[in-house]
Amino acid sequence: KITARIKRTLPVRGPQAPTLSELMRWYCLNTNTHGCRRIVVSRGRLRRFIWILLTLSAVGLILWQCAELLMNYYSASVSVTVQFQKLPFPAVTICNINPYKYSSMKDYLSELDKETKKALETFYGFSEGKSKVRRSAGDWNGTESQFFRQIPLLKFEDFSKTATDLRSGRKRKIEGSVFHKDSSIVNSGDSNDIIGFQLCDANNSSECALYTFSSGVNAIQEWYKLHYMNIMAQIPLETKEELSYSADDLLLTCFFDGLSCDKRHFTRFHHPLHGNCYTFNSGENGTILSTSTGGSEYGLQVVLYIDEADYNPFLVTSTGAKIIVHDQNEYPFIEDIGTEIETAAATSIGMHFTRSRKLSKPYSDCTETGADIPVENLYNKSYSLQICLHSCFQKAMVESCGCAQYTQPLPAGAEYCNYKKNPNWMYCYYRLHEKFVKEQLGCQQICKDACSFKEWALTTSIAQWPSVVSEDWMLRVLSWDKGQKINKLNKTDLANLMVFYKDLNERFISENPTNTIVILLSNFGGQLGLWMSCSVVCVIEIVEVFFIDSLSIVMRRQWQKAKKWWNDRKREGPGKPPQVGDVERQGHDNPGCIDEDLPTFNTALRLPLPQESHLPRTPPPNYSTLRLETAFTEQLPDTLEAGQ
Repeated sequence: KITARIKRTLPVRGPQAPTLSELMRWYCLNTNTHGCRRIVVSRGRLRRFIWILLTLSAVGLILWQCAELLMNYYSASVSVTVQFQKLPFPAVTICNINPYKYSSMKDYLSELDKETKKALETFYGFSEGKSKVRRSAGDWNGTESQFFRQIPLLKFEDFSKTATDLRSGRKRKIEGSVFHKDSSIVNSGDSNDIIGFQLCDANNSSECALYTFSSGVNAIQEWYKLHYMNIMAQIPLETKEELSYSADDLLLTCFFDGLSCDKRHFTRFHHPLHGNCYTFNSGENGTILSTSTGGSEYGLQVVLYIDEADYNPFLVTSTGAKIIVHDQNEYPFIEDIGTEIETAAATSIGMHFTRSRKLSKPYSDCTETGADIPVENLYNKSYSLQICLHSCFQKAMVESCGCAQYTQPLPAGAEYCNYKKNPNWMYCYYRLHEKFVKEQLGCQQICKDACSFKEWALTTSIAQWPSVVSEDWMLRVLSWDKGQKINKLNKTDLANLMVFYKDLNERFISENPTNTIVILLSNFGGQLGLWMSCSVVCVIEIVEVFFIDSLSIVMRRQWQKAKKWWNDRKREGPGKPPQVGDVERQGHDNPGCIDEDLPTFNTALRLPLPQESHLPRTPPPNYSTLRLETAFTEQLPDTLEAGQ
């Protein structure tokens, strides 16, 4: 009864509106956004059109500005902080450029060196102790070397795929893809300078790759390194450590922060390409040295013994040492970013220390610890992009070639490649490395930069050392310290190194979010208030009307249509004979009652009657009684008030 009275007195609004147009009209008349109300109450089509245009323009500006705010929310600002304080000294790793003593390696490399000398003699007329007379390839002895069976050296007569085999001296046509290993391949107009080698698939001899070099030096060195790695992969680690340089061999003098130091301050680790390397201040004993004063006198000063006479003439072509400055938790990639130190010179390396911190997702695509990268860390050091790339390539090498590449750590359950057990590894390695360089292995897509890292910017300066006036006595004293009391050292066997902080200013570069969530919401509110005089309550109202109420009206209409269709289908079902009185029992739509509520007494009286029916008559009152009798067996609740 109360519900019926409310519906009679209040208009139909909000979600009870029968159509979307009435809902929109109700919203425009009752919302706090003034533009929508002006669309409805304005008189005249021109004025209404202007308000529609202004309102739509304001909505477009709001959407554009909010999109700009969202894009700006994910940007970061860079801040640089400089502070003066006592700095921890980095780890300094020193390696001799020559990885192993040549005198100790001759037994392992004798056959390879012999074939290399024969190749030099055949190609360039080089002969030790003899006149440099070019020898014909046909004069080659008949014994086949295992090195030339695996990788034959070839000399090209022209730029076509025709080459002379060094081993047999015969010309043959080369099939396969050609890869130029030198960037300066076109710098030589003489085709006789082109030398290379051919790698073929052991399982399919028709699958070959040809690698050419514009320089014979590069061709011989690359060919030598391939066989060198194959030999070293078969030597146990303990034996290789004995064949390389000890700390007593490499280090002559040491000073740090004005105090004397010795080999006990260095930690040895074995590098596949550089042999025994020694790291100063590695932090393995739990102590990291620091310095409180800048300048060359308060850094690390060492004199290195290089021993140039014991260098491998085919493996390395320069003399000196390689160093790298790194954090104690980082792996020293000497072959990638190492700095070379000259002999007979004093090399001073000044450092500037910088710590960097980047924001992770959603601001950048960096990783905190590397735990989210699906690549196993083979180096047992803190994550870095280089570690990820090298580990990814080694994993692909094991999966594709069945063995591990010698210059990188060995994965669990794998063994290093050698052509006795893996005759196809060289061809597989070169093809895989070609894919890696062209970013076809997916490693560059998987690996990410580290979010935090430390960096030491190096400034190098070189001076002649020792000087002419001090050379004699200094070399004699160093010879005495070395234990050579008779023979004087040669200055080309010595290198003086100084590593120090130029200043104690620590630079900290960090990324900070440009906007916080509070600033973002405040900017949203400012845009809504500026263009539509709207608040958060208006936004909630828009969501309610345009999404919830509109959806409910559409769903209600669809439900009514589906219900009517179902009733019509049941009524017109096959096999059901028409019955008399169906037409009379059919209902009539009342325009005043659109919704599903039950009709009241007043609305029921307004229902149209069938054409055949007569108007109902009220029976005359019975005056013999004072009790009112109704014509219905049961009185409706809507008529209780009238009856009383």
